[in-house]
Amino acid sequence: MTDPAQEPLAAHRAETDRAINAVWRSEHARVVAGLTRIVRDISLAEELAQEALLAALKSWPQTGVPRNPGAWLMQAGKRKAIDYFRHRKMATGKLEEVGRSLEDDVADTETRLLDQLDDDVGDDVLRLIFTSCHPVLPPESRVALTLRLIGGLTTEEIARAFLANDTTIGQRIVRAKRTIADAGLPFEVPSGTERKDRVASVLGVLYLIFNEGYSATTGADWMRPQLCDEALRMGLILAKLMPEEAEVHGLLALMQLQHSRAAARVNAAGEPVLLPEQDRSRWNADLIADGLRALTRAQTVEGQSGPYTVQAAIAACHARASRAEDTDWGQIAALYALLNQMTPSPVIELNRAVAISMSQGPAAALLLVDALSETPVLANYHLLYGVRGDLLRRLGRHEEANREFGKAAELTRNAREKAFLLARAAEETG
Repeated sequence: MTDPAQEPLAAHRAETDRAINAVWRSEHARVVAGLTRIVRDISLAEELAQEALLAALKSWPQTGVPRNPGAWLMQAGKRKAIDYFRHRKMATGKLEEVGRSLEDDVADTETRLLDQLDDDVGDDVLRLIFTSCHPVLPPESRVALTLRLIGGLTTEEIARAFLANDTTIGQRIVRAKRTIADAGLPFEVPSGTERKDRVASVLGVLYLIFNEGYSATTGADWMRPQLCDEALRMGLILAKLMPEEAEVHGLLALMQLQHSRAAARVNAAGEPVLLPEQDRSRWNADLIADGLRALTRAQTVEGQSGPYTVQAAIAACHARASRAEDTDWGQIAALYALLNQMTPSPVIELNRAVAISMSQGPAAALLLVDALSETPVLANYHLLYGVRGDLLRRLGRHEEANREFGKAAELTRNAREKAFLLARAAEETG
């Protein structure tokens, strides 16, 4: 039996643990980034940050959560760094790298290191983002490392989000850190001609994370909201740190506008609900407002609009329509044409065909889709067959539509989507 006298203590401990977890998720990147600048080693910085977290778990239940918990964690991590160097043979040389010597008085050394780490936390986080998304790493490693370092997710959480094996994700993260160390990558924000490509790599990672959450490629669930939430949180961080990068705001707007529909995208049974059939009263008005503001920011920052900004403009056309029939499909088709000029892709053309089907009718769109069917890269793309099936259905060609929906169901790896497509195929045989 539980001792009633212990219940208040247990409740206090649980509340403190929740507070620590919340602080850790929000401050993790700042602590790891600041420590990385000092120790020049991401793996070591992560270890020191974890030790700071353990110190908080031990101390805060007794002392209470400090007024500035992030600063407390930062300071604890820096003290752990000093202890680490003090007790290793390489300590003197390592401290000299950051302009300190172990011969100094311990307290004075600690004070100086603390001051150093507080110089510019924002720049440190930006450096960490660019490092974790470095093009030298394969895309899947960039995603895993970014979720670990910036998102603060554990290896187990990342593995669960991607329906992957814990060991696989752990090895991926370890290899990524080793690659960064072996390549001697500088812990810095790129400049000059390199900056554009590196920004594109960062945005690409966030987009991959968001898309996997928005429309899961595998598994039993249509969406994985945690990944969308993490991508949005990191997008907000990036927009704050890089306010003059139009595409940063464009991607943030795109994610906010897309995610605003989350509650309406599945029914009570978790089954997909197509955009025209969604209950728009369930769309998140606050996220729509945030997304439209971010889009305005992206369109007013000096320079031409990029692909993310154009995609956000397409999402805005949907967001502004209070009813499905009010959607400006002609504008959406024009925006897809512009997007295809920027980044030519048969997938973009397929989306343009959908917009044309809504503005000009299914017959006009089917001509485009039939031409795309000859594109080798789309041969195993399930959405091609899903779109073609829908166009054939609208034209009354039910037997052909049945075959297309069946083919789409065979190709998808998502269980919810497969069931949805098979149901659509069955409708065409009735």
